Amino acid sequence: MNLVVMMSMDGVAWRGFGCTIFILHFVFVCHFLLLQPLVSASDTEAGNAAELFERASQSIKLKRYSDALDDLNAAIEADPSLSEAYIRRASILRQLCRYNESEKSYKKFLELKPGHLTAEKELSQLHQAQSALDTALTLLDSGDYAKSLEYVDKVVLVFSPACSEAKLLRVKLLLAVQDYSAVISEAGYILKEDENNLEALLLRGRAYYYLADHDVATKHYQKGLRLDPEHSQLKKAYFGLKNLLKKTKNAEDNASKGKLRVAVEDYRAALALDPHHLAHNVHLHLGLCKVLVKLGRGKDALTSCNEALNIEGELLEALVQRGEAKLIVEDWEGAVEDLKSAAEKSPQDMSIREALMKAEKALKMSKRRDWYKILGISKTASVSEIKRAYKKLALQWHPDKNVDNREEAEAKFRDIAAAYEVLGDDDKRARYDRGEDMEDMGMGGGGGGNPFGGGGQQFSFHFEGGFPGGGFDGGFPGGYQFHF
Repeated sequence: MNLVVMMSMDGVAWRGFGCTIFILHFVFVCHFLLLQPLVSASDTEAGNAAELFERASQSIKLKRYSDALDDLNAAIEADPSLSEAYIRRASILRQLCRYNESEKSYKKFLELKPGHLTAEKELSQLHQAQSALDTALTLLDSGDYAKSLEYVDKVVLVFSPACSEAKLLRVKLLLAVQDYSAVISEAGYILKEDENNLEALLLRGRAYYYLADHDVATKHYQKGLRLDPEHSQLKKAYFGLKNLLKKTKNAEDNASKGKLRVAVEDYRAALALDPHHLAHNVHLHLGLCKVLVKLGRGKDALTSCNEALNIEGELLEALVQRGEAKLIVEDWEGAVEDLKSAAEKSPQDMSIREALMKAEKALKMSKRRDWYKILGISKTASVSEIKRAYKKLALQWHPDKNVDNREEAEAKFRDIAAAYEVLGDDDKRARYDRGEDMEDMGMGGGGGGNPFGGGGQQFSFHFEGGFPGGGFDGGFPGGYQFHF
């Protein structure tokens, strides 16, 4: 009986022990099956974050910042404690001048790494770049382009070298300060990164336009308009250039056809379109000057030629045309000066040498006595008009009639007589009109010399009862003998 009971109790004990072992084994297996995937997932995420960070580093080296940011964002999502990803992301965003996003990323990094000197330094640089960009934009609006460019070059692009906004601002400022070659170069770099950048196409086209390379400018405008047909600034630039070229051609065509007055209006209309387009306007001013010279409008021609020479001081044709304009307004010395300067620049040009000789002759003639002016007649006066003028003036200034101012009257009378001596003789008048020297005519010529004999020759000029060429009735009482 006791034996049976004992055996029964041992069986229960063994069953209890077996159950315990089974339960422990079950718990272990469950623990293994349930926790192992969690551990594996954690390891995988950490591995993915490191891999993404490494890939982002490679993209940064290749300046593929968009790809790098995508990978850094994914790395942070996989491992929010990956501090290096935050500072790397902050640095990229700063270089792209996405300052608000960059600042948040720097601050997150500093939460993980308080007092980190590099992060604090870069955050300070961010604030400097952000402030400098705001200042540059303000200076642009106020028209201080040089100062604005200084902020962009020395601060913004130093701390944010990949900033598209700053690069375009720099190109715009270079255009404003008329550094057209730099505009073409800098806008070209932007277009290498993004060939469809409309702003860069517009700015580069404008630089070519202001260099008067209109064909290349047109190509830039057309490419931009193919991308965006409604782009207002590109449309304005493109159609403005077409209008300028059309008006210029009209002016040149009318000038070549001899429609000079119409050409003047066309040239002026073309010049009014863009007063700042100096590289093109210099030729418009020259064309206008040439037309005005042909029309004999010397004063207006001078203005146009001066405008051309103000733009391009060494423009030979403008110098020649200004010399011609000065001849029209009887600025003889100025004409000689301009034409002599032109002849020195182009010594083989015979047309310039001929114009210079004409100016020198005009200058020489201007210094001799103007017999026409002395008699108060035009250069086309007839013989009878010359005689009438002479008689009238001789009577007015005869010394016997001017006792109170006899000295002045004698001088006037000499001039009147000398003028008639030349102009009353057809041969002498013709030679005088050709500009021959009075000395060659056997005349004393200008300035109070003996008007009737060269080199101080002595002779008497008599008015006995009248004047040469048909005197006044009865002459002067008692006659008058005047000695030179």
